[in-house]
Amino acid sequence: MRQLTPEGQQVINNIAQRYNFSPDAVFSMLQSVINGNGSMAQFSHPEFGGSGQWMKGGMIMLGDMFNNGLKNTVGGLCQELSNLIANQPGLIQSGSFQSQNQGTQQQSNFAGNYSGTGGQQQNSSGPIGPVSLFVPPPAGSSGDWWPTGLQFPNSTGAQNNVRYAYFATIRRLAIEANGHVTLYDTLDHQIGGFSQQQSVGGSITFTSQYGLVDVNSLPIISIDNVPVQKQDEFQPEPFPIQPNIVNTQGVNQEADIFAAIEKLANLKDKGILTDEEFSAKKAELLARL
Repeated sequence: MRQLTPEGQQVINNIAQRYNFSPDAVFSMLQSVINGNGSMAQFSHPEFGGSGQWMKGGMIMLGDMFNNGLKNTVGGLCQELSNLIANQPGLIQSGSFQSQNQGTQQQSNFAGNYSGTGGQQQNSSGPIGPVSLFVPPPAGSSGDWWPTGLQFPNSTGAQNNVRYAYFATIRRLAIEANGHVTLYDTLDHQIGGFSQQQSVGGSITFTSQYGLVDVNSLPIISIDNVPVQKQDEFQPEPFPIQPNIVNTQGVNQEADIFAAIEKLANLKDKGILTDEEFSAKKAELLARL
């Protein structure tokens, strides 16, 4: 979690005082608005009536659904925080991480330009100048969260404590969720946008030339920079063929060979042996007759 600058903490304190919330509650909502890329927030805090959701434009739902006064206050707080982070560097992600709710077509695009107070500190007397809300990354650190060695994503986005970075030219997709960064191979998908079920930890999908695709169907390259080895494909052991022992009775030897061919045929039918492997072993056995 990013650390507030002293000026940023003062901004949070001033907002908390004006809206009659605690600084902890306002900072929690700030994180939710940042995770929603400035245009939405999903939150859970007792001062806001429990779990709720806000979308830029006026839509707000609270656990305390009949408390209209609280709805107006929380809505105003979210809008002000959205304006506050609009001009803060690195807080608004570009891209098209969209939200989808229970199979409906309601969606929100998290890219765009926002107007408002930006990075200005406000109190009851009005803005008093631009401030930086968060302490910048250490010197020499880019602040990038995706795996080392990857640079310049084609698009990025964030929602519900999940964020992504898509690298189209090298066919890679990085997703950070639950504190872990997973790197995927996007194969030949030409990704046009991402979506997530409107619940924390909801499934993530993307659209490509093949339609809607679940991210979990992509091969995993690494998790937290640790390469994931692909499991070796199952290679069936060759069917054991007994040495050609001379059988004085002849007939028994012939029956054994035919029985072995039948077993090979069963293995082929089960997909354990390929047609080529079956034909080669069959020819080898028939040559012993």
